Amino acid sequence: MSDTANFEALGHTAIGEELSINECKVLASIMKVRHLKKGERLVTESGAEKTLFVLLKGELAVIAQRDNKPQVVYTMKPGEVAGTRAFVDRSPRKATLEAVGSAEVYTLDPLDFESLLDSQPRILYKVMRSLFKLTHSNLLRMNQESEQLSNYISRSHGRY
Repeated sequence: MSDTANFEALGHTAIGEELSINECKVLASIMKVRHLKKGERLVTESGAEKTLFVLLKGELAVIAQRDNKPQVVYTMKPGEVAGTRAFVDRSPRKATLEAVGSAEVYTLDPLDFESLLDSQPRILYKVMRSLFKLTHSNLLRMNQESEQLSNYISRSHGRY
């Protein structure tokens, strides 16, 4: 288990697909690696940490409180990114991330990322563009699901 982020693997993730090999090397050099065991929590809902997470290996359960009970709302797969909102706007976490089995996660601290502003502005631009695309695609998916639910309810006259 390495404590150094693999730049080649980073290139196959949602934030690395637009980056060149050299840009991936630079970004990987400021990232940290977390190895999680089954059931280990990466971050907790309402937590104050602002780190961005890139899942490299394994799966992470995204757990949110629903009616005062924890509920898995999504299971992350390798290459996916979590924590974009907290990373960008520094707001508290909206969900808990917990390892389903063993997992490897690359982490990116906002201050480390911003350290590239003067020396590597294109990397910042490409990563931020990737985060925007992720957020936009999530919003489109949610709008489609909402429309489908609305159509279902109106067509069945509110019967479930």
